[in-house]
Amino acid sequence: MTSTPEPDDRLIGAHDLALAALQEITPSSSIGPAAGYVVEDDGSVSLRFENRLPGYPGWYWTVTVARVDDAEPTVLEVELLPNEGALLAPEWVPWAERLAEYRAHQAELAEQAAAAEQGDEDELEGDDADDLDEDADDEDDVDEDEDPSEARVLHAGDLDGVDIDELDDSVVEDIADAADDDEDESEEDESEDESDEDSSEEE
Repeated sequence: MTSTPEPDDRLIGAHDLALAALQEITPSSSIGPAAGYVVEDDGSVSLRFENRLPGYPGWYWTVTVARVDDAEPTVLEVELLPNEGALLAPEWVPWAERLAEYRAHQAELAEQAAAAEQGDEDELEGDDADDLDEDADDEDDVDEDEDPSEARVLHAGDLDGVDIDELDDSVVEDIADAADDDEDESEEDESEDESDEDSSEEE
């Protein structure tokens, strides 16, 4: 009966060498932290690292290192190996139980979808109500006595776009007087011009 040789501390501590060898065959993102070591019968040491590749639960990256006499450690093998129980089939579950779990999961997904759809509808209805409130506020701002759809009608006698029907009688009289004064002044100017022409002809 052979006994397991004593582990070499230099081999156990050769993590940098093992990681460098792993990075030559797999991305660094697939390599996890150190997960112990195994001393082989020939004295070599298999350093293990957790595996982060999907689809390989319970597997470990394994780098076997060794050295001869006083030489530096060297890499013998690099491989992905399963841990105990990693290759065992999962516990068998009766079809009726698996079907019940599947149906329950589908019902849960349907409820979540319905709740999300109802939330979207409520949000849309809230937005429509806000729009209606804003329209009502805009209508309140319009004078009830005025119809904005009807254009303002002016008469032929309106002055400078001012509806004379809306003016007081006193204002209308003042405007009329001013117009009469303008006519009198224009007649006086014409009479003066005629008198000047007559005097020039007599000379």
